[in-house]
Amino acid sequence: MARAIVVGSGPNGLAAAARLARAGLEVTVLEAADTIGGGTRSSEYLVPGLLHDHCSAAHPMAISSPIFRELDLPGPVWKRAEVECAHPLDDGTAGAMFRSFDATESALGDDGRRWRQVFEPVANDFDDLFADISQPIIRVPDHPITFARFGMRAALPATVLARLFRTTQARALWTGIAAHAFWRLDRPMTSAIGAALAAGAHAHGWVVAEGGSQAIATALAVDIVAHGGSIETGVRVESVSDLPSHDVLLLDVSPTAALEILGDRLPSSVAKAYRRYRYGPGAFKVDFAVEGGVPWTADVARRAGTVHVGGDGDEVAAAELAVQRGEMPERPFVLVGQQYLADPGRSVGDIHPVWTYAHVPNGYTGDATDAIIDQIERFAPGFRDRVVGTAVRSTTEMARYNPNYVGGDIIGGAATLTQTVFRPRVALDPYTTGMPGTYLCSASTPPGAGAHGMCGANAAARALAEIG
Repeated sequence: MARAIVVGSGPNGLAAAARLARAGLEVTVLEAADTIGGGTRSSEYLVPGLLHDHCSAAHPMAISSPIFRELDLPGPVWKRAEVECAHPLDDGTAGAMFRSFDATESALGDDGRRWRQVFEPVANDFDDLFADISQPIIRVPDHPITFARFGMRAALPATVLARLFRTTQARALWTGIAAHAFWRLDRPMTSAIGAALAAGAHAHGWVVAEGGSQAIATALAVDIVAHGGSIETGVRVESVSDLPSHDVLLLDVSPTAALEILGDRLPSSVAKAYRRYRYGPGAFKVDFAVEGGVPWTADVARRAGTVHVGGDGDEVAAAELAVQRGEMPERPFVLVGQQYLADPGRSVGDIHPVWTYAHVPNGYTGDATDAIIDQIERFAPGFRDRVVGTAVRSTTEMARYNPNYVGGDIIGGAATLTQTVFRPRVALDPYTTGMPGTYLCSASTPPGAGAHGMCGANAAARALAEIG
């Protein structure tokens, strides 16, 4: 029986292990932390019973993931808030996106029809689209018309696509969604992530996992063990020479970590590419325990699973540009997660877990806590008085929590044009390391960040093809 070792137990490592175990390989997953899950960990660490997601929170790509559909796991159970996303403004109004196009069209008023025209053709065939975009870009798509429709939108700078909308609300809503790219929004291809997220919201919703994002890792782990695999936590792999004999090695780690683990065994060209790999801005995370929830001025934000905080579209774009240049904006773009609206079991009575992070420069050493609170207070006066507990994780602490988050970069690499098309290096097979049987399968490979597991699934497919 062929033996496979998977280093790292994020959703990509676990999805890879599940696919290999089902193919009959003897699989061992090695995780340095005491808990599996990578970015999909959850725990109670502010108030007993109050459940916080540590990083990944909403999962529009996971619910559409081809590998999860293939595995047909019994969990997690997906839950939705009434409103997928809201973007409050200083005048008390907000842009809002519902799963329903009818509801979104009504909420966006004069721009509702245009929003529908832009995103409905992509949302209608989203599962087919995601099956294509979850693979390396340089390939013949299985659904060329759907892929072309998406490509026409994705290729645009997000600031250019924003000009299609006339109202401040729609422009802000779009720009906030596009800002998930973690990059300056005036560059080509910066509409790609936003267009996929918007279409996914209308196709399936920005769902959360009942009982926390940890449920995703748990479901995968149960499947691995059920098919003969094993998972070991508290095992830090520093060198490939420390590993037992194996036929297949998959690394759910950053290119930087892969360099350290594989060392001189890497071909020089691959090692050079990994050294040159660029990481993007960081995330400064603050979790809050909030009595009574966030008192948003805009009522629709009180019903939204995700709230984007950053002012109008121009202000968001300016903040993202500053961060990409290494400057800390006075008013950073802040994401707020209210997962308890979809999954009330995360709350304790009238105390609710509120999940936030701000976009900050990579490796930012300052404290963005007050900036996050000020931004929320700007659109929810009285928020500060409702906070009964906080937990802060700086960019340094993010990287310590998960070494894949280099400098606090939680999406696995800068969204430059080159790295959007070719990541982690220019190659027809981005998963291979140039070493037989050894593959990179982290979010630094296609299709990138998200709890969809497809980086791992794709790498596992390459490994299975190699060993026959």
